[in-house]
Amino acid sequence: MITDTASKRWLIVLGTVIMQMGLGTIYTWSLFNAHLVSTFGFELSSVSITFSITSFALAFATLFAGKLQDRFGLRRLTAASGILLGLGLMLSSQASSLPMFYLLAGVVVGYADGTAYITSLSNLMKWFPKNKGLISGVSVGAYGTGSLIFKYINGSLIESAGVSNAFLYWGLMVMLMILLGSLLIREAPLAAPAVTAAGNRVSSASGAALLPKDYTVKEMLRTKEAYLLFVIFFTACMSGLYLIGIVKDIGVQLAGMDVVTAANAVAMIAIFNTAGRLILGALSDRVSRTKLISITLAVTAVAMFTLSYATLSYGLFFTCVAAIAFCFGGNITVFPAIVSDFFGLKNHSKNYGIIYQGFGIGALSGSFIAAFLGGFKPTFNIIGLLCILACILAVSLKPPVARAAKAKGMSLKPSRHTA
Repeated sequence: MITDTASKRWLIVLGTVIMQMGLGTIYTWSLFNAHLVSTFGFELSSVSITFSITSFALAFATLFAGKLQDRFGLRRLTAASGILLGLGLMLSSQASSLPMFYLLAGVVVGYADGTAYITSLSNLMKWFPKNKGLISGVSVGAYGTGSLIFKYINGSLIESAGVSNAFLYWGLMVMLMILLGSLLIREAPLAAPAVTAAGNRVSSASGAALLPKDYTVKEMLRTKEAYLLFVIFFTACMSGLYLIGIVKDIGVQLAGMDVVTAANAVAMIAIFNTAGRLILGALSDRVSRTKLISITLAVTAVAMFTLSYATLSYGLFFTCVAAIAFCFGGNITVFPAIVSDFFGLKNHSKNYGIIYQGFGIGALSGSFIAAFLGGFKPTFNIIGLLCILACILAVSLKPPVARAAKAKGMSLKPSRHTA
């Protein structure tokens, strides 16, 4: 079995961080919308659909990423994803029709991004099984940091080189970042768990904490916990993704801000989103992860209802935006660790890929609800109610192994992260 040194593990962290920063640059898409409209004469609403396609393709890719990793290996798969993502962006520099942007910047880029994202994240968690929350925060935080840094890089490229050439340079830089990251990472070995005389899995640290069984996808889908986690994750994602897409418009229409002031909320979301990933990820290694998620959902519900019913001053508006972004970033980070707590690390990328479909559906649902109900405030109310429901589910949720042990009358102590 491979013996990893501390230096090797932190080199893998570095490679994953570089890769995730490159992958996270897709969240700068909103910078391109207005310029594509003015250059090609598209409708803004039609151009903005591109990022919804990207998000959906990203989530869809996670369903198959684990199987591709088993077949080709992590390093080759992530390198190929980097090449495909880079080519998708570079070829977008030659696109002049919406269908081509939908295919290249939407389907191709999203699929490549999702494949590299989930496999590199799951792999890094396997290297640090005792600090899954913190290490997930580092990885997912790097994804958010990439979007923040490239907000300025891509903005400068668009102004200096034009929107089409900006795609070319963006694709080249991202391809090089992901390829470099893929050279530094190594596939994690899985240590065999300790087993008691009764055949129960226990932690190597204390011999007392019940560890999750390594569920296959089929086994996971036979548990009710998988579907409850999906509902909770879908709700958490929809709240954050809906806000990200319309926050500037909320500031102008509901808080009476001018466009420049309201645009500051975009930067605020990026900062608090990244902070939530790092802070709540680290915190989740010390407290119950499911209870932590329930708190973030409760805070999000309060913020949503405040946006809907309160008279919004600038301070109250920015406070609500910061709270929702912080909780959304934390939820995105803590959920990979929760899935490993419930269903094990061996098949994590495959199992989390199923739960992660809540992200893709959540990316589309907020906008559809808003279009159906006809405004921001009714949508805030629906999301707030869903957050309360998801909060209740999270409070009562236990790992399937702990539930099965309790049903058999076994006095086994579950992990504190899911207690």
